Amino acid sequence: MTTAAEGEELTRVGPGTTMGNLMRHYWMPALKSSELVANGAPVRIMLLSEKLIAFRDGAGRVGVMDHKCPHRCASLFLGRNENGGIRCIYHGWTFDVTGQCIDMPSVAPHQDFKHKVHAKAYKTAEKAGVVWVYMGDAVKVPSLPAFEILDQPAAEINVTFAQRDCNYLQALEGEIDTSHFGFLHAGHVDPNEVPEDEPFRHTIINRAPEYHVLDRAWGTQYAGYRAAGPGQTYWRFANFLMPFWTQAPNGEFDSHMHARAWVPLDDHHCMFVFLWWKKAKAANALPPPKFKDGRIIGGTGRGFRMLPNGTGWLERWRMADNADNDWGLDRAVQMRGDIYSGIEGIHLQDQAICESMGSITDFAHEHLAPSDQMITRTRRRLLMAARALRGKGELPVSATDPEVYRGARSGYFVSADRPEWEQVYADQLASAEHGIRAAAE
Repeated sequence: MTTAAEGEELTRVGPGTTMGNLMRHYWMPALKSSELVANGAPVRIMLLSEKLIAFRDGAGRVGVMDHKCPHRCASLFLGRNENGGIRCIYHGWTFDVTGQCIDMPSVAPHQDFKHKVHAKAYKTAEKAGVVWVYMGDAVKVPSLPAFEILDQPAAEINVTFAQRDCNYLQALEGEIDTSHFGFLHAGHVDPNEVPEDEPFRHTIINRAPEYHVLDRAWGTQYAGYRAAGPGQTYWRFANFLMPFWTQAPNGEFDSHMHARAWVPLDDHHCMFVFLWWKKAKAANALPPPKFKDGRIIGGTGRGFRMLPNGTGWLERWRMADNADNDWGLDRAVQMRGDIYSGIEGIHLQDQAICESMGSITDFAHEHLAPSDQMITRTRRRLLMAARALRGKGELPVSATDPEVYRGARSGYFVSADRPEWEQVYADQLASAEHGIRAAAE
């Protein structure tokens, strides 16, 4: 059982917290590049409970900094993006993308001390249409995580952002809890009505998979497995990648390159950031599954409705179906058995479950089962890493060597029965890597 004290360590991410300090040693996807226009208005963002602004100067450089002007603490969100920086409208002081004050027009020239004034600013990078932010030690900045998806051309990468109104950990845990699939997403589906070659079918023939779970250099990995006929096993491999990334098994292993972040905005909100390869044979790139008679299986929709972005700290990429309208729950559809949950769309179903727990789960109410071992293993991995940093100054290898992520991939496949599940993964990964290279060539 996760204690109250452990829950506090795991879920609090603000400055000076055990988990927040760990998070600051990793690059975080913060905005879509398209959200920032050269010489355009700054954007309010929140990361790890810090209120920040992001802007793009006239040269195209991106700045992310504390929203408070270091002069009199007026918000730089109100500022003017001009002359290579953000100019505070209170006294005209201007700060470039590094936070350096470059103009102090309200101070007489012989008293000017702009070279001594620096706004709190963070390191930024852009890749795959995403603005990345590093909030740790600026002297020891690692390279971006070496996810396979980031090796692909930007034009082949789809980027999705969606805010979730709950703590990052419970959102992340909803992703690595694979046994819910046969109920939340497919509890209404009779396997006899699904084509034999539909991979979706395996998860509803046997709704209680067994698991292997293992610590990896990048975090943790599970292999959910079920019998798939004589001498055959249906595998669903998935990963947790430090400190808030997941890879779900919702695509064919050979081509399923993606990464899903659950970026902590504050203790009570996170941002889902999904990077996926458009050429993959995966849920987001394929039509929803169908019954034998050609009807789409209800509840398996891919998209979701979004509200217009606002200018507030938590008004970006919000879903239109949310707690205020019960996530679009249709009781008639649920009672007829058309959709098990009565909620259309797999992402929205997951969102409803996670947000329904409250903004931070009280772990004292849990009764975890053997099917939750990936969750308990991941919590322990995070706790041990955060405590090692706090107590010994030791960082996980994933924070110092982003190349460890290159060995992580998720997806489903059927293979001949073999006892060495780790070797099954290694062989499948080697085959998949070869297949991707051949496709690229």
